[in-house]
Amino acid sequence: MNVIIANKYEAMLDSLEVDIIKKITGGYEVEQLISMFSNFFYQRMILDITSIKNYKDIKNLQKLSMALDMNKIILLLDDTPESSSASYLSKLISMGIYNFTQNKEGIEYLLDTPNSYRDVAHIHQLDTLTQEVEQRVVTKRVRILGVKSLTEQAGATTLIYMLKKQLSLNYKVLAIEVDKRDFLYFNDKDMITTTSADLGKHLLKDAEGFDIILIDLNTSNNEDACNDVLYLLEPSIIKLNKLMKRNKDVFSKMSGKKIVLNKSLLSTKDIMDFEMEARTKVFCNVPPLNDRVLSKELANLLIKLGFSNQRSIDNDVKEKKMFGLFKL
Repeated sequence: MNVIIANKYEAMLDSLEVDIIKKITGGYEVEQLISMFSNFFYQRMILDITSIKNYKDIKNLQKLSMALDMNKIILLLDDTPESSSASYLSKLISMGIYNFTQNKEGIEYLLDTPNSYRDVAHIHQLDTLTQEVEQRVVTKRVRILGVKSLTEQAGATTLIYMLKKQLSLNYKVLAIEVDKRDFLYFNDKDMITTTSADLGKHLLKDAEGFDIILIDLNTSNNEDACNDVLYLLEPSIIKLNKLMKRNKDVFSKMSGKKIVLNKSLLSTKDIMDFEMEARTKVFCNVPPLNDRVLSKELANLLIKLGFSNQRSIDNDVKEKKMFGLFKL
């Protein structure tokens, strides 16, 4: 079921043939919309941009993007130069807002085929100066990103290795594994192993030397040490049923957290159905990946996390050794 928030374009939105669970009309402060819908479960939201008071100030869209899942929102733009310019659209894309249009046909298309970053990348304007400014903003203090598996063997260790390899093209990255020793097999001096008790010592010692620290939390309870945590689910039936058997309230406890479907072959419709059944939100859907090459899917995930300085990976970086079986 869908939500419609209408104002100037109410007549257009009323003509859509979609199932509606809730509709509101008028102009609202961003904080009002966040309060109404941050814990409201819906499949898609069609949002008339004129419903947002002072929408021409891009900071209001930024507030919205930080509180709501923009993958589920279709933004209906107006025709004013301020909110339909290439510069304005580029800023929307930088905030992870990819689904926008100015007409009914565009809404109907995006309902069935939502955009990913690659669909709007040609609009995205990132000149050299903008990249340098964004780089300084992101790296003026260390970002600590934790990864924790909710289902068994959800792929946290390999995902961190791939994230580190991709981020290392533009940042200085350290990866820390807690209470396991699987990092040993990657032959990377900047992937280290520690215990829950010693994690704090490593963070204090290594924070100055790196821009980003990735932590494989495993079974430890050190989420508070991280700026952000990704909670991994492998969404196969058997893994999800095992998880629910162990903890039937797991998804209610995940409210507001970043859930990532990893090694996932779910379609957009499957994900919407999962969100409705579990009453939760999916932050990103990551398909099975080749851990020997860079990934556009991971680039999209990193952009959503705020790491907007992503080198083009159309022509992939070749490894010196295909399988990396031996150290040089």
